[in-house]
Amino acid sequence: MSIIPALRRLLGPAPATPVEPVIVQVPVPAEDRRADLEPDIPRGLTVAAGYAWRLGLLGVGVWALFQVLAYFSQLTVPLGIAILLAAALYPLVSLLRKWGWPPALAAIVALLFLVVVVIGLLAFVGQQVVAEWPELLEQSRAGFQALVAWLGTLPFGIDEARLNDWIAQGTAWLQTQASVLASTAASVGAAFGNFFAGLATALVAAFFFAYQGRRIFAGSVEVLVPRHYRASVDQAALRGWTSLVAYMRSAVIVAAVDAAGVALAAFLLQVPLVAALFALTFFLSFIPIVGATVAGAVAVVLALVTHGWVSALIMLGAVVLVMQLESTFLQPLVMGKAVDLHPLAVLLGITAGAIVSGILGALLAIPVLAFGVAFVRALRNPSPASG
Repeated sequence: MSIIPALRRLLGPAPATPVEPVIVQVPVPAEDRRADLEPDIPRGLTVAAGYAWRLGLLGVGVWALFQVLAYFSQLTVPLGIAILLAAALYPLVSLLRKWGWPPALAAIVALLFLVVVVIGLLAFVGQQVVAEWPELLEQSRAGFQALVAWLGTLPFGIDEARLNDWIAQGTAWLQTQASVLASTAASVGAAFGNFFAGLATALVAAFFFAYQGRRIFAGSVEVLVPRHYRASVDQAALRGWTSLVAYMRSAVIVAAVDAAGVALAAFLLQVPLVAALFALTFFLSFIPIVGATVAGAVAVVLALVTHGWVSALIMLGAVVLVMQLESTFLQPLVMGKAVDLHPLAVLLGITAGAIVSGILGALLAIPVLAFGVAFVRALRNPSPASG
């Protein structure tokens, strides 16, 4: 009999080896980890902060882009004007292409047509001014004498001697400011030089945009946009271009209505240079705010020097009425409908553009807004582009 089994029976079973407990780490959800912070940082504030820093980055990007465009303004401004000219010429270029004209010939004929029309109107205005200038000078002298006589009837002691004294003092002051006037004239001359250089750049760029605008844009998209987004960006840009063309068409309508209103008032008051006033108002109406003001001031001055202050006041009332109808009714309604923008958005866009960049900002605000809104809408709701 073996000894070991007998000893095991006497001593009993061996004690069991203790087992270490296994601790399982359960992941805590992200919501539970933020639970302790919720009383101190509300969920709405967290979301608002997220929007704030993202919008801040976008604002910095827009500001940086604006600074770059402003630094290269001698290049970017003519290109912007060229795009507007190409949009204005697009219906004529498309019509000529439908008739079978080569693209280059259609573009240059449309551009030459625009140049001939503008130069022809300016030449007609100059010819009319030269023809009526002697009579206008005579009427101006008579109007000035009548104004002096009327001032003499007022209880302010203003007579012809006093006016001559004021004129002499003004002439003496101008003589003391000769150096300032010379520097101002030099700066104006340089500004005119830059204007004509920019105009030449704009005309050349407008020709290429009308001739090969589609190819130029496609090449830019191929270089700047990732392949996955090229089709949607191209479609959205076509939608924006259609809106821009509609804006230019409506701008011509608004300018024509303004010019017709001012010319009709001048004709009824028998103010000279009616055709010149029509052409001047038409061209200046493309410059928001300042253009209409300058055209109206010229009409009022002509009425004053030729027919007296009563006709000038009537002319002033007519100009103010036309400009108010244009700014508060016609422009927002016609342009807003053409570019699918609310009239209030058009009005606020012009004001914001004037605040940011003056006359140029007011001129380009609505085209940029029209293109941008149509572009974003096409990206959000893609559909076959028209036009």
